[in-house]
Amino acid sequence: MNKQNYGLGEANGKIILLGEHSVVYQKPSIAIPFPAAKIKATVKPSNEGTRIDCDFYHGLLEDMPELLESLKETIRVSLQHLNKENIPLHIIIDSQIPAERGMGSSAAVSVATTRGLFDYFDVPLSQETLLEIVDISEKIAHGNPSGLDALMTSSSSPYYYIKGKPFEALNLNLDAYLIVGDTGKTGQTKEAVSSIASKLTSIDKEQTENLINELGILAENGRTFLESNQPLKLGVTMSKVHQILDKLGVSSKELNTLVEVALKHQALGAKLTGGGRGGCMIALASDKKTAETIALALKESGARQTWLYEMRTN
Repeated sequence: MNKQNYGLGEANGKIILLGEHSVVYQKPSIAIPFPAAKIKATVKPSNEGTRIDCDFYHGLLEDMPELLESLKETIRVSLQHLNKENIPLHIIIDSQIPAERGMGSSAAVSVATTRGLFDYFDVPLSQETLLEIVDISEKIAHGNPSGLDALMTSSSSPYYYIKGKPFEALNLNLDAYLIVGDTGKTGQTKEAVSSIASKLTSIDKEQTENLINELGILAENGRTFLESNQPLKLGVTMSKVHQILDKLGVSSKELNTLVEVALKHQALGAKLTGGGRGGCMIALASDKKTAETIALALKESGARQTWLYEMRTN
């Protein structure tokens, strides 16, 4: 066990930059880690059985509601790996990532908790073991996860992803700020995905296929702009993507309002992020002052919360 008698684990949020929905149809997508929103897990000794304190629950591990089954499984599998199943612990989870907004909150909780437990027992944790543990809990949370959330919430690189192919790390080279605005409403990913699937078996089949193909091309272009410091072109791409997603019926009144507000306040581009029909939108700004102005305008227009992230890593 480590000397300070507590363990710490952190994870960041994730944002889908490009490729929502079209990724389902083997088109490329780009996701970026979002360290402006984090989750921290602190692990301490306990005298009364293993106790959890988080936004949704305060109490003993064994009494946790089904809603938190994936967290329970993370703890169980981590302790099994560590061969410490019977040691009582106090696990405190402090989250800045709202749930069900497409920001990877369930994976981030799992990543931070696993890291915290391994740190508490002073045992090295490889990325491979971490992703293996998180994948088990994500199967409970999401049924058949792609692994993208687990990778993004535990990583500091953007990734390019085509369903069924290996993830590719990208070189983030962009002088720009990303602003995230939360509508305050949970995203409706399943409904949005099934609505596009039903369009593909309707009279709108050809138009829907064309739009999905266009989303794939835009994501491919976006990769080039992200890696070659072309924020203006990336912004234009983001706005085009939003227009297509809106045409496909996966935006919402709240998302469209926030996108319009961002563009009115000099955003280079703006779009929904994630499953849509709620959740969050993102906007790109050329400098911090503009980003702060956009964030303030979003709040004044109904965003529950905003975050800023300087994207440049070079």
